[in-house]
Amino acid sequence: MEKAKKTSKTKSFILRVDSSTMNAIEAWAADEFRSTNGQLQWIITEALRKAGRLPKKKTEKTDDQESEQDQ
Repeated sequence: MEKAKKTSKTKSFILRVDSSTMNAIEAWAADEFRSTNGQLQWIITEALRKAGRLPKKKTEKTDDQESEQDQ
């Protein structure tokens, strides 16, 4: 019986960073109680958000929003 492959929402890749930059990222991550990988993901996400490059998230309508549209 074959196991179904899990599909991941994240992609892995190798990133080359100079040692002084990596030391700064690791220190920042420790200050924020994040892993280095988590810190890099946050930095990238924030940069994309500030540049307006992230796709818009679909928001669920609340009951108040739905009742306002009905009026």
